Amino acid sequence: MKFATPAGENPIDRLTVVGQPLRRIDGARKVSGTAPYAYERHDAVTDPAYGWIVGATIARGRVKRIDVAAALRAPGVLAALTTLDFGAFKPGFRTTLHLFGGAEIRHYHQAIALVVAETFEQARAAAHLISAEYESASPRCDLAREASNAEPTADRDGPDYPVVDRIGDFEAAFAAAPVTLDERYTTPDHTHAMMEPHATTAAWQGDKLTIWTSAQVVSWHRDSLAAALGIAKENLRVEAPFIGGGFGAKLLMRADALLASLGARVTRRTVKLTLQRPLIANGGTRRAGTIQRIRLGATRDGRLTAIGHHSLNGNLEGAFAEAAIAPTRLMYGAPNRDLSMTLATLDLAEGNDMRAPGEAPGLMAFEIAMDELAEKLGIDPVELRIRNDTQVDPRSPQRRFSGRHLVECLQVGAERFGWSRRHPVPGSMRDGRWLIGMGMAAGFRLNLLVPSGARIRLERDGRLTVETDMTDIGTGTYTILAQTAAEMMGVPADRVTVRLGDSSFPQSAGSGGQFGANNATSGLYAACLTLRDAVSARLGLDPGTAEFAGGDVISGDRRVPLAQAADGGALVGDDQITYGDLDKEFVQATFGSQFAEIAVDQFTGEMRVRRMLAVIDAGRVLNPLTARSQAIGAMTMGVGSALMEALAVDKRYGFFVNHDLGGYEVPVHADIPHQDVVFLDHPDPVSSPMKAKGIGEIGLCGVAAAIANAVYNATGIRVRDYPITLDKLLDKMPRAA
Repeated sequence: MKFATPAGENPIDRLTVVGQPLRRIDGARKVSGTAPYAYERHDAVTDPAYGWIVGATIARGRVKRIDVAAALRAPGVLAALTTLDFGAFKPGFRTTLHLFGGAEIRHYHQAIALVVAETFEQARAAAHLISAEYESASPRCDLAREASNAEPTADRDGPDYPVVDRIGDFEAAFAAAPVTLDERYTTPDHTHAMMEPHATTAAWQGDKLTIWTSAQVVSWHRDSLAAALGIAKENLRVEAPFIGGGFGAKLLMRADALLASLGARVTRRTVKLTLQRPLIANGGTRRAGTIQRIRLGATRDGRLTAIGHHSLNGNLEGAFAEAAIAPTRLMYGAPNRDLSMTLATLDLAEGNDMRAPGEAPGLMAFEIAMDELAEKLGIDPVELRIRNDTQVDPRSPQRRFSGRHLVECLQVGAERFGWSRRHPVPGSMRDGRWLIGMGMAAGFRLNLLVPSGARIRLERDGRLTVETDMTDIGTGTYTILAQTAAEMMGVPADRVTVRLGDSSFPQSAGSGGQFGANNATSGLYAACLTLRDAVSARLGLDPGTAEFAGGDVISGDRRVPLAQAADGGALVGDDQITYGDLDKEFVQATFGSQFAEIAVDQFTGEMRVRRMLAVIDAGRVLNPLTARSQAIGAMTMGVGSALMEALAVDKRYGFFVNHDLGGYEVPVHADIPHQDVVFLDHPDPVSSPMKAKGIGEIGLCGVAAAIANAVYNATGIRVRDYPITLDKLLDKMPRAA
């Protein structure tokens, strides 16, 4: 099915199942411990061997020699493979990194060896017996120091934009503006810190390989691993039915999948392994830190006349930049713009996708800048954003937004949060020893359209089975697909079985970039249309007038049970959604407003978030329960970005010191207050037949800046270098009364 014109009225619009707060259909399996994750596939394999990866202890250089003799003599050891035994394996999709093979070391904890043994403990013990000799070079791991070597770079995911994106005459407009802002902001390196680490179980049968892994996009992993191993992708089966979080870390194939497969091939055993936490931080992917300069020019009544945004980023040679300028292109109107990025080479883990790539760090800076400009102008921060709203693409004004309700997000949020009670003078609100501040920010994230397929089968017993390689990374995919099938076929959701994460199923969009839900349900919508036609044909009904409701098929004066169509055997609908050129006519995006109240201890600088509110414009909400779960999870991540999360680099050796969940701080229950979430009801017929948009990342966009602005409102201390830790406040705190 090609979606090339805006959706009209369709069966989803009934909203008898879709749009209802159905509890997760996979929830019982998760809380009872019976959901099969990649490292725990006791249902699929018996008597596995165990792998342990050895990481490099330099960040830049070459491996001269690896001694595995002692490891091979250790109890239970079946094999010891080294990177010197292989040529460099082909990098996977969206990555430039060689995961294994060859002598070159490009970052700390790059995999250099694998031990396979009968037990986990034996593999780990033997791995510690391996020694390596290196030719090392001084690592480049200080972004500020390498800034002078940075080169202009393009946006990987915005190839139509020029490297230096200029509109009008920014320099002249900025110089002429009566009110200006010119500030520098920094965001640190982040790691995904998902609950389930990268893990893979691998088994060969002849020349065919099956891996049970933790993959957000099954087809990307299958294609990347098949290419690396030099096998036909038809000979590789990937299964990932349950995933314990990813946040972008599991979009791409990592060393666990490749090395488990190599270990299994060498030992002729099923091999399972997981990446140790230090290898995830240093050897996986990260959200790369940024140094951003933002310049704003405005009239005295708050109309932006000039926007300048430059972002410096660091990554491995040949890798891509964190596109922090991406939201600035479309967030606010201004006739004169100068947007650019430069990229320095760093010998750190590859910077790549992490929840809301580009938008999250870009708005962490830009939405503080808007707060600072509002103060200079003497205009309320909400009002400043409203005055600069745009309904068109500033670069191509003929291209309108398909639906943009940012002003409504701001107005609803301000009213619901009680923004009018905020005192604009910092340090004016107190509660005993606590300084109270309120802050807000706007959010933006593109709505991405990706082809997605599904299969739906009407079984002989009248039940429906949905199959797609789509994944559920904790987002509620199982549930919303069941709701979509139920709505389209006119049955209760409990009559639908959903099977996910298997490369033998039709290829889907996968989970990431907040593109999963909208595209996967649209692919299933297309498959359901095919099944509806097949059912109508078998029952001798007119497919153009047939309605599916209450477990029956109704056409004219005939009403036939749906199950009757399967009396002659199961019927199958198999199709995919593809997209036309509506994105050339319309900008498709999601919007939000974020509000936060924070208390700062006037003596110690301790910060406590007291209240949070998100108002989100993301098209039709397919399930308000799972959608809210996505939003509050994103808001929680935003608290971490604002107040605690940062990978600390040891600049002598080029590695992240706090490379586990003990040292890399993330929010816990005690850090998070009540979180209020409001979804606006604006279905978007330009987006898809579901009229939905992405929702998994817009809830993060703007959160950190709202908290930063609240800290400023509480204390009068403007922190422009994330995270905002109390050491950045203590020597500047207002004098205690």
